[in-house]
Amino acid sequence: MGRLFWKFFAVFWLALMLTIVMVIFIAWLLRWVDPPEQRSFEAERLSLMLRSTANVLAQGESAGAKAMLRDWQSRKLEPTIYVLGPLGQELLGRSLPADELAALPNRAQQVGDAIQTVITSNGQRYWVFAREAEITDFMADERPKPPSIVVPIAVSALVSLLLSAWLAWYFSKPIRSLSWALHTVAEGKLETRVMPQIGLRRDEIADLGRDFDRMAHQLQQLVGAQNRLLHDVSHELRSPLARLQAAIGLARQRPDKVDASLERIEREAVRLDSLVGELLTLARLEAGSTEIKRERLDLVELIAAIADDAQFEARLAGRDVQLQASGEFVAEVGAELLHRAFENVIRNAVKYTAPGTTVEVTVRTDEQGLQVEVADRGPGVAEDDLVRIFEPFRRLAESQGVAGFGLGLAIARRAIESHGGEIIASPREGGGLCLRLCLPVQIR
Repeated sequence: MGRLFWKFFAVFWLALMLTIVMVIFIAWLLRWVDPPEQRSFEAERLSLMLRSTANVLAQGESAGAKAMLRDWQSRKLEPTIYVLGPLGQELLGRSLPADELAALPNRAQQVGDAIQTVITSNGQRYWVFAREAEITDFMADERPKPPSIVVPIAVSALVSLLLSAWLAWYFSKPIRSLSWALHTVAEGKLETRVMPQIGLRRDEIADLGRDFDRMAHQLQQLVGAQNRLLHDVSHELRSPLARLQAAIGLARQRPDKVDASLERIEREAVRLDSLVGELLTLARLEAGSTEIKRERLDLVELIAAIADDAQFEARLAGRDVQLQASGEFVAEVGAELLHRAFENVIRNAVKYTAPGTTVEVTVRTDEQGLQVEVADRGPGVAEDDLVRIFEPFRRLAESQGVAGFGLGLAIARRAIESHGGEIIASPREGGGLCLRLCLPVQIR
């Protein structure tokens, strides 16, 4: 258990214990101080019985008083009510100690004592009373002694201890899982995921775990892409370097053909320079560089200039480029990046379109932004490869025999995305490939 567990545990347990102890103490104190309601009820009943008997006697209804006393006696109501008549006889003939009878006048003078003196209209005196011993037993404080406060506190301490331990474990467990996942990822195990350990939680800690898993997934993809890129770069560099070594070896073996070897070395050096330039551009785009030199220009005019240059080269190869564009689209953009993006797409289409066919470049502007479609009549791309063609060094079977590094479309996609746009590939009806480049009105 980590330090966080014990902090959670101590805070929860102390808070619960303080709350429970205060509640128990207050309840214990109130029970001890407040008189029970039962006592006031019994006292009121005794007073009511005495007054009722006295009222009946005051109306001269001694027979009614007898009937009432017998009813109470049969129901065993406590305390027993007695009535002493003017001749010194109890109304129901019940015997009473002589000393209690002699003390009745003195008891009647005590305010609040349980005795009533009744004088009827014909001058007869009655004493309505309850015996002192019975009143003492009846009105005795039967409140139990307060229980020991130690027992409820001990039980509360045990329950709060278990509850606090469970709460501390519940909150600290996912944090320990996150800590383990972070250490594991730091060791290079990017496939680590924390949500299977967190389980079905639905709280902020679970959200943190999902964010961690997304981060780990992105890191895994980025590192994987970097490893693939390094592998592809090393593979692409090996071929021109091998040809350079072969040309140098041939120049040493055949001094009479030094000029031809130098020419070949120069071609491979240019090829290497072009490859390094493409790689630097791709690396800058992959890193999300914000140091893009922006300038205000008309992208429709830029695309027209690129299409014009591509048409000149296409006609030399027996192909053609046809441009359909109107209007203008002026924006603050990275001119070099977008120039390279549009040029890569158009020249790529010229390379792959069949001899004698035309590459159609269509430029549209509307309230949504700029849309550029480049359609060729080449071998096309399978549905499963429409996304893969934008990966670096991705050269499909259809591209065999066509010069290039496989970086053009990767650079184009990242350049367009760096301006808030997108590039989409789709099969062209009748054969070929159509690339649609979209830029929003508000370019980032």
